[in-house]
Amino acid sequence: MAKKVMITGGAGYVGSLLTPSLLAAGYEVVVYDIMYFGAEHLHTGDPALTSVEGDIRDTDRFRAACAGVDAVIHLACISNDPSFELDDGLSISINYHSFEPMVAAAKQAGVGRFIYASTSSVYGVSDAPDVREDHPLVPLTHYNKFKGLCEPLLFKHQAPGFTCTTVRPSTVCGYAPRCRLDLTVNILTNHAINKGEITVFGGEQYRPNLHIKDMVRLYEILLDLPAEKIAGETFNVGYRNMKVLEIAELVKRVVEEEFPERAPIDIERTPSDDDRSYRVNSDKIAEKLGFVPEFTVEDAIRDLCQAFRTGALPNSFDDDRYYNVRTMRALRAA
Repeated sequence: MAKKVMITGGAGYVGSLLTPSLLAAGYEVVVYDIMYFGAEHLHTGDPALTSVEGDIRDTDRFRAACAGVDAVIHLACISNDPSFELDDGLSISINYHSFEPMVAAAKQAGVGRFIYASTSSVYGVSDAPDVREDHPLVPLTHYNKFKGLCEPLLFKHQAPGFTCTTVRPSTVCGYAPRCRLDLTVNILTNHAINKGEITVFGGEQYRPNLHIKDMVRLYEILLDLPAEKIAGETFNVGYRNMKVLEIAELVKRVVEEEFPERAPIDIERTPSDDDRSYRVNSDKIAEKLGFVPEFTVEDAIRDLCQAFRTGALPNSFDDDRYYNVRTMRALRAA
């Protein structure tokens, strides 16, 4: 079992929930993050946490930070498709060019396990009712193209003593300390609660979804499984495939239950130029690893409702920190 875990991007959306969860489970954690979104939400007072403000393109600094680390969970990237509108060069250098040098550096430093967060959006558009891991990758954007191209680069380094595995998560939803409000379920919930209306772009596109608590739970499981179960493997992970319009209708129902004074919440449909549509099958991870999601999209919406009710998500439209592209522009990171 890994005792010391590095999370690249550990101050980001998933990392901000994964880090305290691993600390609570007794791991030592190294967060390696450029801190574009700040670090005030990290448990910096915990002696088991080491926070390194670093760029994954700085291979020497990354290698040094890997000293004594048993496993790397690689979350860091310029995340989501619109972020590539900022600066292709920046995004490609972070999401692709730095990737294999980083994997090699981890291996050289004695890391025993490397878990790579790819994305289910590598499938692009598919009419298949069940998109499995061997489905052709048909990327529509630079983001999902380069996320997919990194996968074989990782597996080149698979070896006894260096276990490599890739997960292709569905779109993550729900509350985390560094919350994102630029993902489908979270966007619609924010609008329903704070604007009283939801705008659906298109609506017929299918999106696979995954509660952030299940995403965190899976990473913890992958740290502990025997190497032979996950070495060289790629796993889809998702809870449920839903049309965007179905998500909107579920958000409307839940928010009207949670905030009855805000009903009725209107849904307005408008055309969309976002053609991404795919239905991810997660049977493999259930059959091989016994992993089945425990939390629903409805749970994610209710968690967000609770966060808004308690004031945990103030200024949800004006604060750039909830929006990746806006934060990057504000920092002039592009």
